[in-house]
Order: sequence, then structure tokens, then C-alpha cells
Amino acid sequence: MATKKVKNDSNIWAFLGVFLGWIGFLIILLTRKEDKFAMFYAKYGLILSIAWVVVLLVGMLPIIGWLVYIVGGIILLIVWVISFISALSGKEKRFPILSDLADKITI
Repeated sequence: MATKKVKNDSNIWAFLGVFLGWIGFLIILLTRKEDKFAMFYAKYGLILSIAWVVVLLVGMLPIIGWLVYIVGGIILLIVWVISFISALSGKEKRFPILSDLADKITI
């Protein structure tokens, strides 16, 4: 007899929160504010969106900005993918700087 794995609704909301960035944060804030797991990843989505904007702005500077843009973009892409895979798997993955910033967001 095969065991049936029930898909947790919170995992999907957490995925949407981190995948859609600041828009996902707003969606989770307005619809699932009491869901701690979804809010955890929604805050990550917000922080990652802000980090993308910072990397894009710094990337406008010649030479050093271009290097920051390339390296920062690759790092943010990797963190973003790991975050939404962790959200779907139901695990709270903490990243050194992102977790500290996300914990400071109180709503």
C-alpha cells in the first residue's frame, strides 16, 4: 500500500511569496498574514527584490559596477532558486545576510 503525500497549501503560498518578489510579499501580506511559513518566504521575496534593484543600480557604474552586477546577479539567482525550492519542500532555509534582514521586517 502506497502512502499518499498531502500537498501542504502553505508550501505553495511560500513559493509564490518568494517567486513573485515584492508582489508575492504583498499577496501573502494581504491574504496569508497569519501563516508564518508563507510570511517567512514572502519576506525573503521582498529582500531579494530590493537586492535586485540595488545590484541593477550599482551595475550602472562603469567597470566595478559591471563586475558587481555580474557576480551579484549570479549569487541572487542562485539564492532565489534555492529559496523557492526550499519553500516547496517545506523547509525554512536561512541565508546569512538575508535572514537577518528578513527578521527585521515586522508586520
